[in-house]
Amino acid sequence: MSDRDAALALLAKDGLIAQRDDRWRTTARWQAAMMRAALRLLARNDGGGDLRVPVVTALCELFGDELSDEEIAALATAMLPIEQHELRPR
Repeated sequence: MSDRDAALALLAKDGLIAQRDDRWRTTARWQAAMMRAALRLLARNDGGGDLRVPVVTALCELFGDELSDEEIAALATAMLPIEQHELRPR
């Protein structure tokens, strides 16, 4: 199993993503974590255009000290393309 597959499996196990229509989609739990992260970042005037920042912020909120920095980075790398796809206008 690749690092990406392991990261996707953990994200799915924790209810942050689910397979729908032959692709990974974010869940309401993930969307709520992203909203909280965005609100915290905006309150600090950190509303930059880098999507990685709220993704990592949300992952750190959800996993705290349970995971190492390397594991958080692997989850962020797996989650980023999924989140980018979800944010595309349909």
